[in-house]
Amino acid sequence: MGGVGESDVTATARSRPSTEVVLTGSVMTHPARGDAAKRIVAQAPAGMLSVVTDPDPTGPPTAVRTAVAAWESVPASSTHHLVVQDDMLFATGAFDRLLQAVSAAPDAALALYSMWDSRNAAAVRLGALSGAGWVSAVNEYTPTGALVLPRAVAAGFADDVRRHPSNWPDDILMHRYLRREGVRCLVAVPTLAEHQDAPSIVGNAFRGLRKSPCFLPVVRPGPQRIDFGVPSVVPFFKNGVAQCVVRSNDMRSDRWLHLEISDYLGGLGVPERHLRPRAPAELDNVDPAVVRGTWLTAFALGMLTEGACGDTDPDVVREALRTIGPGGTSQTPGGELSVEACDQLAVLARLALGTGRETTPRPRRRSGGITVVGDGVLAEHIVRTLTDLGHAVTVVRGASAPRRGRTHGNIVLDLTRGGGPLLRLGSRVPLRLDSVDLYGPGYGPDSTVGALVWAALQSEPIRISARSPAVVRPLHVRELVEQVRAIACGTAERFQTPPEYPIEAFARIVAQAVRPVPVHDTRSNPPPTAAGRSQSAEDLQWHVHHFAQWLAYEFDGTDPATITRTPG
Repeated sequence: MGGVGESDVTATARSRPSTEVVLTGSVMTHPARGDAAKRIVAQAPAGMLSVVTDPDPTGPPTAVRTAVAAWESVPASSTHHLVVQDDMLFATGAFDRLLQAVSAAPDAALALYSMWDSRNAAAVRLGALSGAGWVSAVNEYTPTGALVLPRAVAAGFADDVRRHPSNWPDDILMHRYLRREGVRCLVAVPTLAEHQDAPSIVGNAFRGLRKSPCFLPVVRPGPQRIDFGVPSVVPFFKNGVAQCVVRSNDMRSDRWLHLEISDYLGGLGVPERHLRPRAPAELDNVDPAVVRGTWLTAFALGMLTEGACGDTDPDVVREALRTIGPGGTSQTPGGELSVEACDQLAVLARLALGTGRETTPRPRRRSGGITVVGDGVLAEHIVRTLTDLGHAVTVVRGASAPRRGRTHGNIVLDLTRGGGPLLRLGSRVPLRLDSVDLYGPGYGPDSTVGALVWAALQSEPIRISARSPAVVRPLHVRELVEQVRAIACGTAERFQTPPEYPIEAFARIVAQAVRPVPVHDTRSNPPPTAAGRSQSAEDLQWHVHHFAQWLAYEFDGTDPATITRTPG
């Protein structure tokens, strides 16, 4: 199943002589923020924090300029440096707790904050439910709202940014830098800092409230256990969908599969009745998707922490569960929940947690066999999803057509043919999925959808030129699996062409789902906009956002295993 602290490596952080650690810090700010930085300085021990102001305050909005200046400002006497944004609030006692952690893990990066709908927030919740004080960060952006680095690592960040110029935000740049340098990042449980949601200078307001998954105003006394193990499954609720990332079975890589929790739990053999929320009547007026997402996420957390060792703090557990629902809807326009709804969702989350811990999965009977021909990320996601949905799947790696004896059943999905996937069904004429724009895990920025998403991820305008296609027919990898499954089960006879969108209209959907950037149409004579068919706006935006997460955190253009080349 895979659970908390898979490698089971822990340590206990205790106080050491203060001469071993010299912690200094910088507060990042902008002239438009007024006295915000001074309020942060006042929360820290006297003389610990200095203020670093954006060196080009009239330039394009970005946190990278100020971050580079802050990480370059490490005093010569410092062993470790904290960089904190000027809209954070520290817990009382945070700095004593932080010094203990620096002493116990002097070579690690230490994140005092994570955002409530992130993967690292899920790692924090897993830690809260197993009694950890610090947990290993997982594969996404590094939480840079309040981050400590060893002196040498801090000094190297600015050089790394200059060696690898890009328009990525500072948290992505930090994640890639730490990964290249082999620096472990640990996240505090509960978090030692909270975001105060001041107006964003760099355009992050579209993300809604950016609260912590588990923040207590006063740090609890006592030693803190550091869990250095990396969980193999990380369940989180984001953009209204219960999701999880699962470590790849490929021992040659550290890739993660991007799945939906309902699929993952079904694949384990969790009975369908347990996947349906046992919601009280008080939640009748709350979006059913929010209720379901909260239930599934807490249920998965329960399964993953069943039997976890460690003393847990009831207040920490309560707060970790309370934030699942509101965090999962924070990016939805108008999705902010009432206090009463949040309270009822917290009750539901606790019930789901207990149900997950009490549930014993049962092996499920597999339906008709499917053979998948292909390798890499695309094939891995398709195989895993088909398996979770109850199919027996055989994998044939490589580009050659499988011999009859190597197939499982009469259905073969060939991902190696140019022009799109090919489905062979016994003696029937093969079905080819042509004239669609596939996207999702395994597709990169050279694809039609990938190019639009790639620009938005880096806060760049999406540009439409004469070389751009007039229309986009987007089909997510998960939707491809559904079509293959329908044909295999006999409920469909052929592939269905997805709805089409004029390229400019689809570009605006991407900007809404990923990041609000301008769309520049430079075509001299753009074709008239046709109405076309449409699909659920919520499903489309979710799939685009899902793809964006994979591109930002998993895609590696130098690793052939992470990319399916778009046929020419």
